[in-house]
Amino acid sequence: MRIICTLAACFGATSAFALEPQDISGTWRLAAATRKLVESNEVIEAYGGPRPTGWLTYGKDGRMMVICAFEGRTKPVANDKMSDEDRVHLHKTFFAYAGTYRIDGNKVTHDIDTSWNEVWSGTSQVRDVEYDGRTLTLKTPPFRFNVDGKMSVLTLLWERYP
Repeated sequence: MRIICTLAACFGATSAFALEPQDISGTWRLAAATRKLVESNEVIEAYGGPRPTGWLTYGKDGRMMVICAFEGRTKPVANDKMSDEDRVHLHKTFFAYAGTYRIDGNKVTHDIDTSWNEVWSGTSQVRDVEYDGRTLTLKTPPFRFNVDGKMSVLTLLWERYP
């Protein structure tokens, strides 16, 4: 990891990091997910509770994959007995996509080629990124949340695995 010391760092402030792909390559486990509602500035749990599950992998080859499931998802009885309502609920409480990634300063861009939601396929998702060696924080720009349509900013805290 390359560290760029700033004048502020010499006086006890936090150092700035020049993030490189090798810094974040590997597997990350979702530790926390919060959602800030843009209209009210209220911060709430993003994915159904304090313990959603999620995995993020950045490969040294420049590819990435992410998968997340909300906490408290209802399990249908069986695939062949699911109602359309069950399917909608499962779709709204889950996301997954894969593609390539690139880093530019404090931003990581995911260029999506495959997604659970075809609206995202072929798009680029830009995230602000903070990295400290063991944790990775990704923050979205404001967007309409898929469950309720409210303008939101998500902050996802990932821990290096294992």
